[in-house]
Amino acid sequence: MATEPVIEVKASAKQPLGMSAAAFMRDYWQKRPLLIRGAFPSFQLPMSGNDLAGLACEDGVLARIVAFDRKRDRWHVENGPFPEDRFLHMGKRDWTLLVQDVDRWDADVAKLLASFAFLPRWRIDDIMVSFAAPGGSVGAHVDHYDVFLLQGQGQRHWAIDARPGAPLGTREDAPIKLLEIFSASHDWVLDPGDMLYLPPGVPHHGVAVDACLTFSIGMRAPSVGELLVAWAEERGRELGDTRRYSDPDQRAVSEPGLVDGAGIARVRSVLASALTADDAELANFFGRFLSTYRLADTAPRKVRAITEGSIAARLKKGRGLVPSPSVRLNFIEHPEGTRLFGAGEALDLTRAAASACTRGAPIDASWWDAASSADHAGVRAAVERGWMVFA
Repeated sequence: MATEPVIEVKASAKQPLGMSAAAFMRDYWQKRPLLIRGAFPSFQLPMSGNDLAGLACEDGVLARIVAFDRKRDRWHVENGPFPEDRFLHMGKRDWTLLVQDVDRWDADVAKLLASFAFLPRWRIDDIMVSFAAPGGSVGAHVDHYDVFLLQGQGQRHWAIDARPGAPLGTREDAPIKLLEIFSASHDWVLDPGDMLYLPPGVPHHGVAVDACLTFSIGMRAPSVGELLVAWAEERGRELGDTRRYSDPDQRAVSEPGLVDGAGIARVRSVLASALTADDAELANFFGRFLSTYRLADTAPRKVRAITEGSIAARLKKGRGLVPSPSVRLNFIEHPEGTRLFGAGEALDLTRAAASACTRGAPIDASWWDAASSADHAGVRAAVERGWMVFA
């Protein structure tokens, strides 16, 4: 008789997931929750609560405050950016500040992503950081994507319902999607360095025991609707308005207002043919789709010329090349070579250059010295487009 995988493990220096990455992906990824005690031992905070509050006041930053009125059982949501004095007037309990895309704005927070290199980089959406006063929470809810909840400061009580068929109905009187009914099957108090993994669809509820910071590494899982809209828009631009509905087999009718089955079949056929794509077309679409931020600047990027000699000189001075915080990079391989995507655009270059731009570690002088002239040209093109920048 097969034994059910455990739901709580202890991490070690050799196995920060409490097991091998292969075992985690096989037994837990998108299947069941897992609490990893000591996943980040002696965790050093990459930012403070004051840093987070300051970031929440900046233009272009996605931030919100969620507060709970216990007496009236009411939730309140306030969206940023916030005035600098906003946090001088917060209560002592029952509120949470949440800031998304913090890895885009803070290099030290972005370094946490190196610990998740066992996952495709393009699957990671962002690191959301939350500061919660004692009792602070965003209520019992469900996420439709995988998330790793890393406790950074203080303690947070987490309760989850891992049972099949858990109720997912939501309250109609709340400004955020909260579960109407929540009953826990497991609960824990997480200390700094502990991490809770949740696959999509698991009801959960976190409440701050004391003032705490939590780092949420969320996965990017586009909805079918989101993908369909993006794909249809791209195909629509390519097809233009010359390809249209046609019915050379149409017969005379006695009921002119009727849309008959033959008409519906023609529509189905023309839409199916318009949205059909081979692997190369779909790969190019998906690469461009993944390479844009939710708050991407849609203005065309200016190409700024730079010589390979200038790049080499800066690298020799110790200035490594890293992906721009405002660009998501990924690449595909196709019969003619390798294509790197960034900011919704594509660049053909060598496999080695594409890998170096997306591996997570900076491109340094040693890599440059060992690379080919074709590799140099590819990296230079990425620098000129602003996809790679000097750290």
